[in-house]
Amino acid sequence: MNLSDSKKKLAIAGAVCGLVAAALAYFGNPANMAICIACFVRDTAGALGMHQAEVVQYARPEIIGIILGSFVISVATKEYRSTAGSSPMIRFILGIVIMIGSLVFLGCPLRMILRMAAGDLNAYVALIGFILGVATGAFALKKGFSLGRAHETNKTNGTILPILMAGILILAVCTTLLKSSEAGPGSVHAPIIIALLGGLIFGIFAQKSRMCFAGSIRDVVLMKNFDLLTVIGGLFVVMLIFNIATGKFVVGFNTPGIIAHSQHLWNILGMYAVGFAAVLAGGCPLRQLVLAGQGSSDAAVTVLGLFFGAALCHNLGLASSGTAMNAETQELVMGAATPNGKVAVIICIVVCFVIAFTNKREAAK
Repeated sequence: MNLSDSKKKLAIAGAVCGLVAAALAYFGNPANMAICIACFVRDTAGALGMHQAEVVQYARPEIIGIILGSFVISVATKEYRSTAGSSPMIRFILGIVIMIGSLVFLGCPLRMILRMAAGDLNAYVALIGFILGVATGAFALKKGFSLGRAHETNKTNGTILPILMAGILILAVCTTLLKSSEAGPGSVHAPIIIALLGGLIFGIFAQKSRMCFAGSIRDVVLMKNFDLLTVIGGLFVVMLIFNIATGKFVVGFNTPGIIAHSQHLWNILGMYAVGFAAVLAGGCPLRQLVLAGQGSSDAAVTVLGLFFGAALCHNLGLASSGTAMNAETQELVMGAATPNGKVAVIICIVVCFVIAFTNKREAAK
């Protein structure tokens, strides 16, 4: 079962993931979001009490499903391989950087594509930053960047994160220990069964197609290989059709209710940091979940960095606000990046440059 050996199969895999996203949007996930790794990790971190922003606290079954889906399919197809040891602390930092950049932009690369498919022009602006960030990471790779080799470990080591995710699901379904938003984006979600099933399917097809938003652009820059863009294209086209068919395709910059802002410089710089850090870490947020599911403890450490970064964003006021309509005055309130978030993004970009050009293959062996 290999979906990455032809562009036709990749396009089909992308279309399936697009149908999953469309179904999640139809059955109740937040508008213009459907499925977002950064936002959903942030919500799950809130459910665990890692931050106290009450409007974004909910254990998202999609995140759990993606990891478990990748785990199940990799075991079934004998691709599961427990590995670790490739600069874990640097990967943890890169996970934090990816999350900060994402929440300044208000979405991961996956949500950027979904926002583009819904007509959000801010996402097209952010794509410029993402491409430049990936290109900078690719330049670092050309100059010899490496975090070293991962080594095989005890098979059970790679199962830790999938087991933890299963534990969170049990707590969410069977207890009241986890926090759950009563208002705001965290209170808007598809039914648990549909969300979990959607996550499982998404995880399976993402694992078999090697879907990666940063990797698709990196391959174009480094090898002039457009294969991985095919799976992204399939996802985009299906969501574009869905949005047009359901009247959710709205072209504009300041559209209330879609959790976005129009501060173009910070959309660009936020996604620049995400693209740069994702190449250095070996994959976008989605790819990190998939790799963690198929046994990579290095990717699992990056995922933990995403959770920690989400907590930092809301505990320290780094996350941007989205454009919204004031319920009382019916006036449009523009979303914006916070002063703390702006400083954090600049620091993140500097950190990426330090990591990129101080870790060489010769020293990493």
